Formats: sequence, C-alpha cells, structure tokens
Amino acid sequence: MFSEREVAYLKSQRLARIATASAEMQSDVAPVGFEFDGRDFYVGGLDITRTLKYKNAQVHPKVALVVDDLESVDPWKPRGIKIHGSATIVERDGRFGRKPYIRIVPEAHWSWGIEGPVFQDGKPVIKRTRHSR
Repeated sequence: MFSEREVAYLKSQRLARIATASAEMQSDVAPVGFEFDGRDFYVGGLDITRTLKYKNAQVHPKVALVVDDLESVDPWKPRGIKIHGSATIVERDGRFGRKPYIRIVPEAHWSWGIEGPVFQDGKPVIKRTRHSR
C-alpha cells in the first residue's frame, strides 16, 4: 500500500483537494481537510451533507484526492501524493465529531518527491502503486 515515508508524509499534512463528478458528469475540485488512518482517507466538515463533494460522491463513487506541498522553492522541490479511489459515506467519530464522512478507499496512488528527488536528469520521478484488498 503506502510506504513508511508516504504514511509519514500523509500524516504530517492537513489539507488536500478532492475531485468528484456530478450526475451530469460535471467535475468539481474542492479543498478539504482530511484524516488518514494509515489505509483509508476520511473527508468531513461542519455540515458536509450540504456540500457538492458529498452529493457527488453519492452519485459517482470514483474520486481523486491530491495531497501536496512545496518542500522548497529554491531549489524547486514539489512533493505529493495523488490517490484514485472509491468513496462511500460512513458515520464515524472524527475531527468534527460523530458525523457522516466521505471514506476514500485507495485503488492506486502516485507519489513524487517523498522517497527521493522529484527530478532526475531533468525529468520528473513519479512512483505508481496499485492497491489491492
């Protein structure tokens, strides 16, 4: 699944962006806070049931989540992880209390700048991992 360095990175971050699609296949990207239990991701909110991401996840469970930052700007060192997964709505105790959360079960992820340099010989180094359960 995720390497030790990837887990440490994900647990050190608090913000991500989630991509969802509506019933009309209109894509939407929203900044979100998230929780990561070492395996799955949980996106919540004060009133998440009123949000587009929540409504979209109920219609189309395929979602993407990106967690990234800049380790340095000089030299330029972006790093991050992109996750493709399936979303379900679960009731759980989380950062916002006992509420509905969007649970994202990873199916594949791509990471860069976490386990080594993001660029090698002027080209990006991206690690891809498929998940199985």
